[in-house]
Amino acid sequence: MVEATTTITGFHAHIYYDPETRDIAARVREGLGAFEVRLGRWHDRPIGPHPQAMYQIAFLPDQFVRVVPWLMLHREGLDVLVHPETGDDVLDHTNHALWLGNKLELNIEILRQISRA
Repeated sequence: MVEATTTITGFHAHIYYDPETRDIAARVREGLGAFEVRLGRWHDRPIGPHPQAMYQIAFLPDQFVRVVPWLMLHREGLDVLVHPETGDDVLDHTNHALWLGNKLELNIEILRQISRA
């Protein structure tokens, strides 16, 4: 059975690091500069639902086929969350999420609180 597809307006990839792997994250970030992506700020502490330091990259759906395979091969052992933007942050960060490396435990309750506000 085929269901109607929810509209995906874009994607986010969250590149996770810690103090020991920040230089690796910087190399990955430098490589991402070759793509049509919007590089977000460095967050050296957990923020929102994210359990550790990270930065976000944002890209349009037509870039998925270029960016995600590159991350698969060049993430240098870092954990990466890739999720769509459908307008439902809870589902986007859970059921719709794709993990490269380890799946980290997100604080989804924060997203639920924001969506109720």
